[in-house]
Amino acid sequence: MSTVSQRVTEKAIQDLLLKRFALAAGTYVLVLALTWVAILTHYYQASALEAYVSACLVILSQTLLWAVFQSGYNLRFRDPSLTEFQVMLGLGWQTYLLAHLHTARGAFLVMYVVIMLFGLFHLRPKAFLRCLAFVFISFAGLNLWEAFHLQLPDPGLAALQVLTLFVVLLWLCFYARYVQASQQKMRQRRFALQAHQDTLRGMMRQLEGLVATDELTGLFNRRHFLRMASRELEALDRSYSHGLALIDLDHFKRINDAYGHAAGDQVLQAFAAVATACLREGDVLARYGGEEFVLLIPNCTAEHLTHCCERLREAFTRIELVGIVVPDISLSVGMTLLDVGDNLDEALQRADQALYRAKRGGRNRCAAAWEHLDA
Repeated sequence: MSTVSQRVTEKAIQDLLLKRFALAAGTYVLVLALTWVAILTHYYQASALEAYVSACLVILSQTLLWAVFQSGYNLRFRDPSLTEFQVMLGLGWQTYLLAHLHTARGAFLVMYVVIMLFGLFHLRPKAFLRCLAFVFISFAGLNLWEAFHLQLPDPGLAALQVLTLFVVLLWLCFYARYVQASQQKMRQRRFALQAHQDTLRGMMRQLEGLVATDELTGLFNRRHFLRMASRELEALDRSYSHGLALIDLDHFKRINDAYGHAAGDQVLQAFAAVATACLREGDVLARYGGEEFVLLIPNCTAEHLTHCCERLREAFTRIELVGIVVPDISLSVGMTLLDVGDNLDEALQRADQALYRAKRGGRNRCAAAWEHLDA
């Protein structure tokens, strides 16, 4: 992954984590509001000063967490969301709140479930079990502490609340396992789907290659060449020209008749190999039809095009076939230049006319369209 892509990904993750933190902070605001309702209705057993200090500490803890997320320092941890820490912190504040509630304690027990739901989809199974254990131990320990000091107003109600909380936590445990197993299955299916998609993309690339390639020679076919040449012609500017050449293997029908089609196929493959070795990386060679080939050389002068075609012609006359000897193998070439405003069909027509003159002049030669114009 590139540095830019990595930064974009990290920013997207951080934005998502900030939204989750904002949701958690909003929950704190709602609980603080409910706490002040309990204070005003005299269910909160503490002084107003202690309530103010507690509220300020809660706000301070959330401000510090916001600073950690805003600075990006959270990305240094294995879990950048700090979910387990946030859940444990929320459970701690919740237990502190319940310690100051007596008869209204049962009304606030539901907040334990709300806090645990915050970590249900993001905590690992062991971390989720640790949080569940912390909830039960905290609440049961709180009630045992008050029972030991004879401060429980209704021991039977407290026992019922502890038992109810245990049942709810047990249900959350099983539900979390179900959710996490479902997530694992969805993750596996997503990976399997991605693998299938990658396979399909690879098959599509292979099909595109088959559609664009001549099966016998491995060169581009006529349709793909015309599409590529049209794009190159559209991108052409006045500072340079492209070279275009039509190449025809001399007496190819005679080779087929005398030595068989297998020999003709071998000649075509030999030409493709020789031509590929003679051309530059950016040059485009395609089988135009039968024994005819077409060559496009980008950013080319007349001298360079002539030199390239002559080198190819001379190299082809020296080829050696496997199992047969075909004397006097040669080719003829018709050349032209592509300039801004040229029509591809007209340029191919010029090259074809030059090829005709090369054939008529005795074959095994290169003829240029511009030579005919000069004449």
